[in-house]
Amino acid sequence: MIKKILFLGVQGSGKSTQGKLLAQFLRLPYISTGDIFRGLGGKIKQILDQGRLVDDQTTSKIVREKLAEFDCQNGFILDGYPRTLEQIKLFDPDFDKVISLDLSDEEATKRLLVRGRGDDTEDAIAERLRNYHKQTDPVLDYYRQKKILKQIDGTDSIDLVQQRIRDAVND
Repeated sequence: MIKKILFLGVQGSGKSTQGKLLAQFLRLPYISTGDIFRGLGGKIKQILDQGRLVDDQTTSKIVREKLAEFDCQNGFILDGYPRTLEQIKLFDPDFDKVISLDLSDEEATKRLLVRGRGDDTEDAIAERLRNYHKQTDPVLDYYRQKKILKQIDGTDSIDLVQQRIRDAVND
């Protein structure tokens, strides 16, 4: 059975960790738009290095091309697309399930500050969280209306969160 699963959640929610674990479990490719963009270099890398987002048209085109590749024909775990309703209009991968890892902004900030990357200042984190909610909350509502959204508490241990995700995917 083909499984097309989207992971959403604020930075620091554990979506990369959980997405990779689920991909291994289901033997599906894990695809992160951030990884794709970093691999492209050039103009895309410049945009990311400046802390900006790649525009919706470019993002949608790149994701569509990636999902058309042979290794994605039996399904995939996707992290980072779509982030906006506009991206859904441009290319909707027709997901079977959407997993949202729920984490408070306070907990996300705490996790990101501990991570200690240079771009993880309190102000930068607060701005990214504001942008996430502004852009992605409507996407969550869209998938909630389609009845494919599963919200998972992301504050527990990695193993417990992963078990809840597996249960939700098989639901």
